[in-house]
Amino acid sequence: MAAKYELAEPAGPAREKAFEEALDALRDRRDEFAAQGHVPRDFLQLLKRAGIYRASTPQRFGGEPMAPTDFLDRIERISAVDPATGWVASFGSSLTYLTALPLEVQEQLYAQGPDIVYAGALFPMHEPEVIEGGFRCTGRWQFASGSAGADILGVGLKDPTDPRPRNAIIDPADAEVIENWDVAGMRATGSNDIKLDGVFVPHERTFIRGGASTVDEPLYHYPALAYAAQVLAVTGVGAARGALDYVREVGSQRTSITGGNRRGTTGTFQIGVARAEARLRSARAWFYEATDEVWQTVLAGDEVSYEQKVLLRLATSHAAHESRAVVMAAFDLAGTGAIYTKHPLQRFVQDALVPPQHAMLAGGTYEASGAMLLGAEAGIPSFP
Repeated sequence: MAAKYELAEPAGPAREKAFEEALDALRDRRDEFAAQGHVPRDFLQLLKRAGIYRASTPQRFGGEPMAPTDFLDRIERISAVDPATGWVASFGSSLTYLTALPLEVQEQLYAQGPDIVYAGALFPMHEPEVIEGGFRCTGRWQFASGSAGADILGVGLKDPTDPRPRNAIIDPADAEVIENWDVAGMRATGSNDIKLDGVFVPHERTFIRGGASTVDEPLYHYPALAYAAQVLAVTGVGAARGALDYVREVGSQRTSITGGNRRGTTGTFQIGVARAEARLRSARAWFYEATDEVWQTVLAGDEVSYEQKVLLRLATSHAAHESRAVVMAAFDLAGTGAIYTKHPLQRFVQDALVPPQHAMLAGGTYEASGAMLLGAEAGIPSFP
């Protein structure tokens, strides 16, 4: 087995310093990332130093699994600087999926260390050719966020026995990344297409997304699909925080082009800031409250209840939608200047529009949550 190497700073002050240094570098480079359409590998190395990409690696393989609240708080803080980079960093949580793989496969994946960047492109699911020992995979998959810097990739396959995607783990060298990510929001995520042409994947290197974990550690008993939605929603929470901080610290000092007092001295501005602050803090509080409740249930060794799962998904969708509303309120407060492409609020406006559009957070998840709270079927696959 190859010798292991450590990329993260030791837990404690050194790692906290590495995280702050990554945030400082992000403030300097976020425009660069948006312009080039992806977060580069050298910055992902800074996130590895800060422990982001070992936060969901099993402890048995050298990882340091973070409590969901702690990890989500990290992603929120990154997103308050640049939501698109927060989105890429959020996939540090996706290694929870990989615990559905056989233990010997996981041991191979982590043979050189626990700091792994995984990027997945699940849809559209393609039907593979079933051959001896595994699958031959051909197709093109969308939305491979962070694929430019990934150590391993995943694609979604149709499984005749399960409506959920079967993920196939592949080496990036076996895939072609089609650079077609031409978007206004979350541009720096580099969510390009992945193309495979007859790539063989052994059966043991595939797993059902959201399937049972082979690792008996607390994080892998936390609802995996809910967590996948949470790490995306919290980028919107960070965007809302960044937008409100801007209008309070900078926008409040500006005057209208037509003259008059500073914006921050007007009743309209003051009421708008207060309402937006209350709205964000309320949604955020419930989001983290629901997270902590489920996590404490897991730590106690109890099964997470049906209602807890539903409320966790509902609080998550609510956070994404309320955060978008808060960012738009900040945009209104900023006045006409905010329409300019280079205005600082534009990154938050454009990026905050994306999380509520995601299938795991879209308006239909409200309907699904309500249906389940009333004892009906969700109508959405793999919900909650």
